[in-house]
Amino acid sequence: MGRAKEIIVKVIPSKIANEFIKKNHYSGKVVPNSILHFGAFLDDKLHGVLSYGSPMVKKSVIGLVTETGWNQMLELNRMAFDEYLPKYSESRCIAITIKLIKKNAPQIKWILSFSDGTQCGDGTIYRASGFVLTKINSTSPTRIMPDGTILSRMTVTKGKHILKTGGKANWPKEAVPLIGFQFRYIYLIDKNCKINVPILPFSKIDEMGAGMYKGQKISLSERQALSDKVESNSPS
Repeated sequence: MGRAKEIIVKVIPSKIANEFIKKNHYSGKVVPNSILHFGAFLDDKLHGVLSYGSPMVKKSVIGLVTETGWNQMLELNRMAFDEYLPKYSESRCIAITIKLIKKNAPQIKWILSFSDGTQCGDGTIYRASGFVLTKINSTSPTRIMPDGTILSRMTVTKGKHILKTGGKANWPKEAVPLIGFQFRYIYLIDKNCKINVPILPFSKIDEMGAGMYKGQKISLSERQALSDKVESNSPS
C-alpha cells in the first residue's frame, strides 16, 4: 500500500470541504445535504475530501435495507481527491471514514453511494472497499447543455430552476441526455442488517456493457488487463 498508509483522515469544517470539492470533483458542485466531512491529509496538506449526508431522495432508498430509519444510514455523496495521493488512497480513506463513523456514530447501520459512469466510472473504488452492487440504471441522471454545462436531475427540481421555467421542474428542451449508466452501491456497517434488494455480481457490469471509466466505455476485464500491463512494466 506504500505511502497510502501515511494518510491521516479527520473531520474538517464544511467550508474547507466544499471549497476543495468545487475545485477537484468532476461535477464542480457540492451536495447541500452533506453534514459530515472528512479530509485526507498527506505531508500536512489536504489532498482529499469525503462528504456524507442524508440522501437527496429519501423515500426511494429507505427500504433498501430492512428495519432501519433515517438516523441509521448515510449517503457518501461526494468524494474528491487531487493527483498528489498515491495508489489505493481512495479505498483506504473510505475504510477509515467508515471506522470513524462506526466508532463515533454507532446508530449508523449502512452506507449508500452512487457512481455515475457518464462522468466518472462504474464504482471501482466502492468494489475495492467492500460495497456491494445493488443496481445498474441505464437511464442517465444527467444531461448536457449546448454550452457544456452539466445538469443533474436534482438541478431541475431546485427552486431557482423552477422560477426560471415558470414553475415547471422540467429538463430544458436543449438539454441532451448523457449516454451511460449509474451504479448503486451499499455497505453494511451492521452485518446483522439485511439488504432488501438483489445483490448483483460485479460481472453483471460487463454483461450489460456498462463498464466505464471517466466517462469512457471499458470492460472490467479490459481494465484489469491494462492494470496488469502497467504493473508488469513498472520498475522494481
